[in-house]
Amino acid sequence: MKAFVTGGAGFIGSNLVDRLLLRGDDVVAYDNLSTGRREFLREALANPRFALVEGDVLDGDALSAAMRGCDFVFHLAANADVRFGVEHPEKDLLQNTITTFRVLEAMRESGVKRIAFSSTGSIYGEPVVFPTPEDAPFPVQTSLYGASKLACEGLISAYCNGFGFSGWIFRFVSILGERYTHGHVFDFYKRLRDDPQALHVLGNGKQRKSYLYVHDCIDAIFAAIERAETKPAILNLGTDEYCMVNDSIGWITGALGLTPRLTYSGGERGWIGDSPFIFLDCGRMRQLGWAPKLSIQQGILRTLDFLRANPWVFDATQ
Repeated sequence: MKAFVTGGAGFIGSNLVDRLLLRGDDVVAYDNLSTGRREFLREALANPRFALVEGDVLDGDALSAAMRGCDFVFHLAANADVRFGVEHPEKDLLQNTITTFRVLEAMRESGVKRIAFSSTGSIYGEPVVFPTPEDAPFPVQTSLYGASKLACEGLISAYCNGFGFSGWIFRFVSILGERYTHGHVFDFYKRLRDDPQALHVLGNGKQRKSYLYVHDCIDAIFAAIERAETKPAILNLGTDEYCMVNDSIGWITGALGLTPRLTYSGGERGWIGDSPFIFLDCGRMRQLGWAPKLSIQQGILRTLDFLRANPWVFDATQ
């Protein structure tokens, strides 16, 4: 396979690039390096079966040119700045929904028929069924990020039906692991580096969240592409557990040997659109023979290990 990876220099994308190369595929990574890091592709850049194209996914002509000759698209490029969506509402529309339209049009022009897409469990808003299955009642959207990703899903489904594409849509919980550069573990560790004596927490610390280790996520993507029928295939990706934010704080501070004073902003939501409980039913993926290898606690501690060993990522994300 010759794979095309949008956001290929990012956290999940660069890990996916390495895994694709490891199994013998040719890979083109497409990234404007606004949040992705060339350092994450150091090993890939030494591989003759890899090419990095620096470009914006909103540039349809450049995207189509880079995609020619590929036969599978992994579309991971997106705005991951979920917390501040209400401060720049156009960003989610442009960097999630419009970029997905550009990717689909580039595929149509280039003759590529298969796409795997990183959606989100946030599309369920604040559901009433837990764990939440893929066929839960159509959700009321509570975040601009979730709404934009749901629009992407609709576009992919329409292109699959209208143009004969095959699609795999993955509704992720939050992903953790090596090369992680945003999210709660990053934020907490950064604050503790600056002040080991105090940690301020958004919300009340009782929000219940689910997380998945990045290589378990990639294992699931590969398993689904090999085994799941596409209509397109819509699959939740997560663990069969969740934790409170306070649990994660305890694991992080315990590993660091710290006992900081905790303060809270209050309320059950850390920001507008923050769901106080995320727990997905991943039975469809389990039926395909996949299960995560790492627990949430193990994934958080692996992420912390990466951040401690790579302090440069904090300077790179200023």
